[in-house]
Amino acid sequence: MSIDFDLSRWQGIRTAYGQWWRGELLRPLIPVTLRDRDPGRREPEVPLLSQSTCADLTLPAESLIDRIDYELSSYSYLGDSFPYVNMDCFGPGVIAAFLGGRLDNSTGRVWFHPETDRNIQDLHFQFDPDNIWFRRLGEIYAAGMKRWRGQVLMGMTDIGGNLDILSAFRPGEKLLFDLYDHPEEVKRLTWEAHTAWHQYFNALNSILQPENPGYSDWSALYSDQPSYILQCDFCYMIGPDMFDEFVKPELAATCEKLPNTVYHLDGVGQLPHLDSILTMAPLKGVQWIPGPSQPDCAHWPEVFRKVRRAGKLIQLLGDFNILDAVCEQLGSARGIHLKGASGPDQKSIRANLEKHGIT
Repeated sequence: MSIDFDLSRWQGIRTAYGQWWRGELLRPLIPVTLRDRDPGRREPEVPLLSQSTCADLTLPAESLIDRIDYELSSYSYLGDSFPYVNMDCFGPGVIAAFLGGRLDNSTGRVWFHPETDRNIQDLHFQFDPDNIWFRRLGEIYAAGMKRWRGQVLMGMTDIGGNLDILSAFRPGEKLLFDLYDHPEEVKRLTWEAHTAWHQYFNALNSILQPENPGYSDWSALYSDQPSYILQCDFCYMIGPDMFDEFVKPELAATCEKLPNTVYHLDGVGQLPHLDSILTMAPLKGVQWIPGPSQPDCAHWPEVFRKVRRAGKLIQLLGDFNILDAVCEQLGSARGIHLKGASGPDQKSIRANLEKHGIT
């Protein structure tokens, strides 16, 4: 057997997601993948590409793609789902490795560390086309494009975001002190990272396009135009004034460059920045994650109402019950994308999908 998704189904995906990005889709987007198919061949011996295996450069890119193909062939793609490869397997903020940091996956998860402890004045970020990790990602992307010929969407790797990039080179409390002691150096590096970020983004897309059937990232949102989920997890530790001075200008500039952007609002410590985030006109949406030990997304109506009033789209994480609760709180399902919906079998999933107008 092969991947259960023919090329003609991509047109339906483009239409539905295009309407969603434009705010025209009245129903929610609900992608669901169900592992219920026999791939029809033996499982390849090569391990699945993940954060625990990404540093093994001896594995041929073609073999890694074949292993992923085996996984994709075991799924049924229901609702608004599509064959998709989440390339966050090189870790959150892999641009740190592109820029000379050390990629360490010895724990099974990827972390980035500076090779040497430098003063902030001695740090400089620039695009390096010969970086080993950038080249490795390019090899895997090229192998995927050759294998799938537009049937599978490979998402953009988790490049990273804003001050999170700097924090990989100024770990611990160093970057917090830099905001007070060396604000101009922080701003210089923020814009150097911004320039390199877009150079890497464009360079990787030049490998993916035009074969890739669209654009996505670890959020699994589909777009037929360049898109990305933006973030600054570091801003959990700073106040609104510092956010507006050090974080917002770069975020706004990226929103201007990319047609479709969503902000990853991660944890209650980021809520003080939400009003400022929502004033960025080109930003299309917000993904709210309450964080550990917090109530799930059904318990934050004030957050979603604020996002809806600002005219922004919502990516919601949870199951069908959470979707139903949020839709009731907001009065409609317009502008909602549900990530993480599942069910025990196709019958139960299809019943939930039909309830929301998806056949």
